[in-house]
Amino acid sequence: MRTGIANTPLHGGHCPPWLFEKMKQLGSVMIEVIAIEYGPTEVLRRLSDPIWFQAFGSVLGFDWHSSGLTTVLCGALKEGLHDQQGELGLFVTGGKGKASRKTPDEIFQAGEKHGLSNDLVSLQRTSRMVAKVDSAAVQDGYQLYHHFFVFDRDGNWTVVQQGMNEKNRYARRYHWLSESVKSYVEDPHQGICGQPAKDVLNLVSRNNEATRLASVELCREERPETVVKVLESIKKSNSRSMEPQQLSLFDEEFVSGESEIPDTLGSSSTSSEIYSSMTMPRPHPIPSSRHLNKILHQLYERPLDNYENLLETPGVGPSTLRALAMVAEITHGTRPSFEDPVRYAFAHGGKDKIPFPVSRRDMEHSFGVLRTAVEKAKLGHQEKLEALRRLAQHET
Repeated sequence: MRTGIANTPLHGGHCPPWLFEKMKQLGSVMIEVIAIEYGPTEVLRRLSDPIWFQAFGSVLGFDWHSSGLTTVLCGALKEGLHDQQGELGLFVTGGKGKASRKTPDEIFQAGEKHGLSNDLVSLQRTSRMVAKVDSAAVQDGYQLYHHFFVFDRDGNWTVVQQGMNEKNRYARRYHWLSESVKSYVEDPHQGICGQPAKDVLNLVSRNNEATRLASVELCREERPETVVKVLESIKKSNSRSMEPQQLSLFDEEFVSGESEIPDTLGSSSTSSEIYSSMTMPRPHPIPSSRHLNKILHQLYERPLDNYENLLETPGVGPSTLRALAMVAEITHGTRPSFEDPVRYAFAHGGKDKIPFPVSRRDMEHSFGVLRTAVEKAKLGHQEKLEALRRLAQHET
């Protein structure tokens, strides 16, 4: 399931090398402590919590008001844990930009190097599906540029990925966790942080189940020419519409006569009235029917079993899914839901030495205490870790 979303302002600049080095040291030893005390799966749970993740980056000295916290923290963990992955049973892949596209290869390499018995092909598919959902099925205006995939020996995994919106100058971070996952395409999120936006086409919402079923039906049963014809009719309605905030999408061929129009469950009904109208936000353009026509022919020749198959088909992106959703309403009467999956606002703090400048001495002291505790625990001496645990309990 996806466990959350966090929104942060876009910030330029780079992390100072000295701070990145400290983040690597302190961050990796903190992860070691969690893994030793609670197991590798608990590390995955912590990373999948957007609020804990933000707090973790702040503890390591990064500006907690910056979008760079995501990429820098993940990069620091990947480098800091590189030599300990086999020992901890935690395997870190992916990253920013080009590194994100290497994730499937890195999953396979980790399996080969450490002799993992996991279904590596399934993990590779998971990485691609999670990225596809947040880049294509949830159309919220954020373009993904970061994908961080961590898994353990038992095949449990977590994903932290981030997209940017150049118009509002914000980044949105998406967190996923494998526990209890049932479907990639129906409400995969559990708790979500972010700033709500309008007119978000969330095709993995439970409310859009009918749209998903109808989209698959269109690819499987309708000839591509029929789907394209409907899309062209929608474009004509778009050009005629004078409504300031919405489009009423219908055409005479769908209104007059005793035409049989299938309902959302696949049966048919006879109607001489307007069967369906579609409300679409004006800022979203009608997808190109030329591109859709090419994709539809590919899909028609290889029938789909479900929406997941549609989503993972190469070449199927946001415009294809949006076009199918629009045509699905006209032909099947499935009205898509436009609702941002964000549920509550993330509280942003200060940045740039607020609430106070990073203290190198304090970071080094914390690292030293945790490193000593970890080394002693490996030798069977748990006293320092137990003392830290009692301190934490006392503080709470």
